Amino acid sequence: MADVEQIYEQYFQDVYLFALSLSRDQQIAEEITQETFAKAVKNIDQFKGNCKISVWLCQIAKNTYFK
Repeated sequence: MADVEQIYEQYFQDVYLFALSLSRDQQIAEEITQETFAKAVKNIDQFKGNCKISVWLCQIAKNTYFK
């Protein structure tokens, strides 16, 4: 669980700013960011390590925003 907390702390701002750039709305960006990390924790086994984790998280955020 410490790893999840560390990832959250390290990448929260990056994912939030990315979501904010998509939505241009702070509340929506916060919701997208929270949902992104929830999905990431649930699907961490799908992270293959072929890219940076920040790229993977932002892809989840983008997919979440456009759905």
